Amino acid sequence: MEKKDVILRGLICGGEVSLAVADTTQLVNEAIRIHGLSALSAAALGRTLTVAAYMCSSLKEERGALSVTIKGNGVGGSISVSGDAALHMRGYIDEPHAELPPNAAGKLDVGGCVGREGTLTVVRDDGENRPFVGTTELVSGEIGEDFAAYFAYSEQLPTAIAVGVKIGTDGRCLGAGGVFMQPMPGAGEESIRYVEQTIGKFSAVSSMLERETAGQLASEQFGEVHFYTRYPEYKCNCSRNYIEGLLAAMGEDELRSILAEEGKIDVHCHYCNTDYEFGPQDVEALLRSRARGGRRGTDG
Repeated sequence: MEKKDVILRGLICGGEVSLAVADTTQLVNEAIRIHGLSALSAAALGRTLTVAAYMCSSLKEERGALSVTIKGNGVGGSISVSGDAALHMRGYIDEPHAELPPNAAGKLDVGGCVGREGTLTVVRDDGENRPFVGTTELVSGEIGEDFAAYFAYSEQLPTAIAVGVKIGTDGRCLGAGGVFMQPMPGAGEESIRYVEQTIGKFSAVSSMLERETAGQLASEQFGEVHFYTRYPEYKCNCSRNYIEGLLAAMGEDELRSILAEEGKIDVHCHYCNTDYEFGPQDVEALLRSRARGGRRGTDG
């Protein structure tokens, strides 16, 4: 029986450090299935999905949402990931079949896939319609270090991050997830030193999560901690009704212009790799519905 993805969050060091342990193996496998990812692209997108899921687990409002865009100069192109407070995650990488030789350590060259020059941008909306936008320069393209720099410089929240994705010879993800340790404001030197010394134990976190659950890893490494539990999953918010709503918002003139030029309207959702086609009859039905004031509801 396959393990279920989970994010465990709690406090350690007498409440001075926020800890999260995430297992995102199935999240990565679903991304592989949807996008047909190479091992390298799966590692790059999977690490980004993992950190984004961790960030979404701290959104305060039900309507909260977050998006991450990594634009580097690597062979994989840009990475885009979105999620919400329910931990419904989705994402894609421009080059899903990117390949590179192993790096000097004999591992997947995620830094080469992402690129070591470029930007990481986070747009976070806590549900109050006042989105926070933060952008930092890439540090290494290895994802964990890049997000650590983002937290330190853009949100002024120093965060120790260990994140990894292990891909088997059959192309499936064997283990994926991360450990996140964030000293709280006012944390003492001893707690900060503990974080710095401990995060190095998780350099092979994906292999650890291949062998054991997030709960077992947390108990083994941190002892008795009271966690609250969240369950991330890969889920796109698009549907045909949702796309119809977007098309209706474009206006009749624009829709008829596209039909006249193309003969149909094609819409592709990058997140779930789904194509939607609207022929002349579909568009006419949509316009009639809108004219009657009976525009169908959209899935959000």
